[in-house]
Amino acid sequence: MDLLRGYAEKSDDDGEEDGGGDRKEEEAPARERSPPSSSSSPESSPRLSLPKKSAAGAKLASQRPIDPSQHVVPFNPTYEQLWAPIYGPAHPYAKDGIPQGLRNHKLGCVEDAAIEPFLFDEQYNTFQKLGYATDPSGQSVVGDLETLEQNNALSVYNIPQQEQKRRKLELKKVDREGEGEEGAAGLDTDNPASEEWLLKNRKSPWAGKKEGIQVELTEEQKKYAEEYAQKKGEGEHHVDKSTFHGKEERDYQGRSWIAPPKDVKATNDHCYIPKRLIHTWSGHTKGVAAIRFFPRNGHLILSAGMDSKVKIWDVFNSRKCMRTYMGHAKAVRDISFSNDGSKFLSAGYDKNIKYWDTETGKVISTFSTGKIPYVVKLNPDEDKQNILLAGMSDKKIVQWDMNTGQITQEYDQHLGAVNTITFVDNNRRFVTSSDDKSLRVWEFGIPVVIKYISEPHMHSMPSITLHPNSNWLAAQSLDNQILIYSTKERFQLNKKKRFAGHIVSGYACQVNFSPDGRFVMSGDGEGSAGSGTGKVARCSEP
Repeated sequence: MDLLRGYAEKSDDDGEEDGGGDRKEEEAPARERSPPSSSSSPESSPRLSLPKKSAAGAKLASQRPIDPSQHVVPFNPTYEQLWAPIYGPAHPYAKDGIPQGLRNHKLGCVEDAAIEPFLFDEQYNTFQKLGYATDPSGQSVVGDLETLEQNNALSVYNIPQQEQKRRKLELKKVDREGEGEEGAAGLDTDNPASEEWLLKNRKSPWAGKKEGIQVELTEEQKKYAEEYAQKKGEGEHHVDKSTFHGKEERDYQGRSWIAPPKDVKATNDHCYIPKRLIHTWSGHTKGVAAIRFFPRNGHLILSAGMDSKVKIWDVFNSRKCMRTYMGHAKAVRDISFSNDGSKFLSAGYDKNIKYWDTETGKVISTFSTGKIPYVVKLNPDEDKQNILLAGMSDKKIVQWDMNTGQITQEYDQHLGAVNTITFVDNNRRFVTSSDDKSLRVWEFGIPVVIKYISEPHMHSMPSITLHPNSNWLAAQSLDNQILIYSTKERFQLNKKKRFAGHIVSGYACQVNFSPDGRFVMSGDGEGSAGSGTGKVARCSEP
């Protein structure tokens, strides 16, 4: 009750503020002398003293500008008050009168403005090219207003194509006139800061006139040019030819020089590790890339040299070079005999695959896809000796029909250059290795991978050889070891048979089996050859 009475008395005091001042002073002692009621204690009935409100004071305060140091505003300020300038002396530490705390730039207060990068580039390039641009607000234009009217306020991105052609023609015309008046405008064209110099050198700031061009060549230069042209012409039109180095191509009985001797055995039942060097064949002027024995008998050796020549050597009788085949313009990469040895394939870095007649040395046919062939192989089946497979540098395995000269199939799944092609499973499938560190098994004639072998620990395998019993593959891995894979359905790695101890990392050393399958032979990066024992055919037995 005392609380409500206090609010009522307070409202009466506000209403009689002007005329009832004496009465309020008289009643105040009476209220102070009045005893509290029995229903309330002095602690439970506090006296409220609210501040006095003056309409005139609030009106004056609403008209004055807001003090920046004031933290609380007891009334609703107007828009003009909020944005009114600050009155009073300038800040002692600010030259422009703005305190340091109110600025967001060293020169004052800068408002944030958003503009698209494309619009900014358009206006910037327009101003640099034409001399006018639109400000970010889009309400005014700055720069050369006369040019703005001439171009109908177009930007550099909106100039029509015909207008661009017309301006180019005008620039060319100005250049021609400037060349005719070179003496009059010499100062401007020599000054890089002038427009005349820019027009004259607009193609390139560093472009200059070629002075002292030599018209006639010296005798030494003419001689070098003739030799280069002759050499280039020979490379483009390389003549296929061969040279026979033996005594006679046929003996007194009419037998060809490639026929095996009568005393040579067709098969070897038991092989032994060689103990000493018997003979060295010398004839290639550069390194030898591949060596192949004559099929079934081995009385001849075919070698592919980096000197772009293929040579065939005698093994048993004279041990001399019998014939040289010259048809490639660059180094020979790989060679492969047919089943009877009467023909062979050669693949060179000149991107050509040549099919040679071994006896006569003539080129039967030439194949090319425009890519470098890394490996060539004929289908081992007797009825498919006209099918040629070549692993190319463009990650493909190309299949040709040599009778028609047409490409009949392309196997395109590898991710790197193809290095080897090995037929397995009675020639129904073949295994390929590549620089992508994987092995892939294909069905012959079907460009679909039926088995994909790739492990994180695997390395590239530049050479793969089939065991004589056709049950195992020996792969020369570039981590200095020879791995053995099964040619059965699963093509598993035989972890129990691993040949190591030689260094082949970084070299494409070849690997091979002895004819009886008892030994594995491998080249070495240090120039030596090694062999390992072990019957690989029985390595799966317990």
